[in-house]
Amino acid sequence: MRRQPHCVCINLRRLARLTTQLYDEAMAESGLKITQYSLLCAIARNEPAAMSALAYEVDLDRTTLARNLTPLQRDGLVALSDGADRRVTEVTLTARGRAAIERARPQWERAQRQVMQRIGSERAALIRALAAELGEGEV
Repeated sequence: MRRQPHCVCINLRRLARLTTQLYDEAMAESGLKITQYSLLCAIARNEPAAMSALAYEVDLDRTTLARNLTPLQRDGLVALSDGADRRVTEVTLTARGRAAIERARPQWERAQRQVMQRIGSERAALIRALAAELGEGEV
């Protein structure tokens, strides 16, 4: 079967799958997938993180974010609680969640180095710029 080399979407999705696979393999020892690690790091940066603000930060809708938080909450890595405004749900890391980030960080750094060696800093900057530019059209 022939690939669709001219379809930007197909190629971006393929790139995302391959990159995710590389990070997941490098981080397997930590017990976290790259999606879980990046979500834990986003929580750490914004703690306590309101669900709506966190969803915006990680570019997920609230339903998908809630679904992604479920295993992290089940495993005792995050805690959800009512905010000062009871309509707001806040997410915080537990001590176990902080330890998971620290345990996974060296593996993430190794994966990051591998990707950077393969694509170089100029193409990495281009990927970030393209993601930012395409994201500007969001409502």
